[in-house]
Amino acid sequence: MSAHALHLRNIGKTYGGRRALIDVSAELGAGQVTAIVGPNGAGKSTLLGILSTLVAPSTGELRWGDVAMHRSSMARAAIGYVGHEPGMYGDLSAAQNLALFAELYGLGQPGARATAMLARVGLGDVPPEAAVRTFSRGMQQRLALARALLHAPALLLFDEPGSALDPAGAAWLGRELATERAAGRIVVLVTHDLDAAGAIADHLIVLRRGRVAFDETRAAGFDAAAVRAIYEERTRG
Repeated sequence: MSAHALHLRNIGKTYGGRRALIDVSAELGAGQVTAIVGPNGAGKSTLLGILSTLVAPSTGELRWGDVAMHRSSMARAAIGYVGHEPGMYGDLSAAQNLALFAELYGLGQPGARATAMLARVGLGDVPPEAAVRTFSRGMQQRLALARALLHAPALLLFDEPGSALDPAGAAWLGRELATERAAGRIVVLVTHDLDAAGAIADHLIVLRRGRVAFDETRAAGFDAAAVRAIYEERTRG
C-alpha cells in the first residue's frame, strides 16, 4: 500500500461494560511522527492495537486511503509493529530470525536482507551463532525494530520503543524514526516518555479516559516543555 493518510472515524472500543475508547477521530498523515500520550488507562494501548488490526473496534471505522483496514490483508502486510515483547524466536540467531521473517513476507534474498538490516540497527558485529535469548533487552529491542522495518512498511507502530534502550540507543532510535518520517512513512508511537515525544513528534494526540483531549500537528514540531504543558493541562482533574 502507498502511504495515504490513515483516518480514524468515531472509533470506540468496549470490553464488557467498560468503554476503553470513546468516539476517537484523527488523521495520521504520511511523513509524520505521531506521539500518543496519556495517563494509565487512557486507552493508548487499545488504540495502538486497533491501528495494528490486532484489535477490532466496537464502533467506528479505520480507513487507509480507500481501504477499510480491518477487512484488508493488504493493509496488514504494510504494517510494521514493535510491541513490549520482541516477538522473536529465542533459540535462533538474529540473522536466522530476520531471514525467516523475510521469507514469511515473501521477500527475495532473505539472508542478504537480514545481514543488511542487522548492520543498520547496530547488530552487525554480534556473533552469528548467538541465540537471541542471550541478548540484552536493548539488543532485543533493536532486533525487533529490524524485524518491523524489514519489509519497508508504510505504517510503523511502536509501543514504548525506548523503554529498554540506554541514552545512546534512545538517540539512535530518534534518528531511525526521523529517517522513516523523511521516507514518507506513517509513524506512530505510544509512550509515557514526554521528553521523547517532544524530541521527535510533529503530531501529538493526548488521550484522557478514552477520549481525545488534544490533537494537533505542528510543522515546526513540539519540544519537551510544550508536550509537558499540554499534557498537564489536558489530563488535569
